[in-house]
Amino acid sequence: MYNTFQTIIIPGIIAFAATVVGTKFLIAYLFDAGVIAEDRNKERIVRIASSGGLAVAFGIILGMLAYTFGGTFIFKPVVDISKLLAVALSVILIALVGFLDDINVQSRRVQSTDIKDIRKGLKQWQKPLLTLIGAFPLIAINAGVSTIMVPFVGSVDLGLLYPLVILPLAVIFVSNAVNLLGGFDGLQPGMILVASFGLLIYSFAYGNYTGTFLSALLFAAVLAFLPFNMYRSRIIPGDSFTYAVGATIVAIAIMGDSIPFATIIFIPWIIEFVLHARRGFKVTDLGIRQRDGTFKAPYGKRVYSLTHLVMNWRRVNEKQVALYLTSLELVFVLMGFGLKFYGLA
Repeated sequence: MYNTFQTIIIPGIIAFAATVVGTKFLIAYLFDAGVIAEDRNKERIVRIASSGGLAVAFGIILGMLAYTFGGTFIFKPVVDISKLLAVALSVILIALVGFLDDINVQSRRVQSTDIKDIRKGLKQWQKPLLTLIGAFPLIAINAGVSTIMVPFVGSVDLGLLYPLVILPLAVIFVSNAVNLLGGFDGLQPGMILVASFGLLIYSFAYGNYTGTFLSALLFAAVLAFLPFNMYRSRIIPGDSFTYAVGATIVAIAIMGDSIPFATIIFIPWIIEFVLHARRGFKVTDLGIRQRDGTFKAPYGKRVYSLTHLVMNWRRVNEKQVALYLTSLELVFVLMGFGLKFYGLA
């Protein structure tokens, strides 16, 4: 048991430390390189470094490599090393796709969704197509099991439909859905931190080592990054963050045998996807900043994002938007445990 905990804790510490070091480096490096974004939520528009997700991806991957090294030379690995390396490759590939989106910064503002922004990014149709690349390593190893539990139906064997259709669609949807909800300091890493902690506790409680290990790495890396993105953020997560954590969540769900639970805790992002789709995804999550630092919903009473829902509910500042939506994610995590307890998930 001691050895088992060591093989989770040590890579987790390495993932945390690597993310801290990587983020500090990227804050200066990316700003000097012109990989920046505009923070429109402050008294005046502030330009800060973008694509901090590269540090999170780096931390997760280094944690996996630490386990791989230990499993090769020190202890007998519980996780299949080949599958672990496939997950690492998936995270690398999809983080690079996100970085391609982040580095398309213009010298002048161009039309982006409903606002003009210096960050042009990839075209809307290119994002799901390119994020498919992140699914290829998981498809190659036929990750997960093809038999799934369908409510009111029972066990269903999807056969080749699972690795060739369901799995890539899951990677595309999850990574792009996580990307939809953001725009406020601490919001994206805060919600992901709660989700990853829920997956960590779930995997540990139900004895799935692979799920526990991957969740621990995700939790450690995001926990290390969060202080740099809290209010008065020093770096923006960027698409490299949302895509990388999205791919990691899919890997945890399928390799950690936690698809029903993961689906429940992902409901806020599913809702966000539906809300954005109502307006053809040409939506800004940002609000209209008022003199007192609170925000007014940009489309009046029409809601195209969970951030709009919060802004219509009450007068909120930037920190409160992140706090309320992170708390909402906690509600769904608790709901997932409750449904599992009663045998409904």
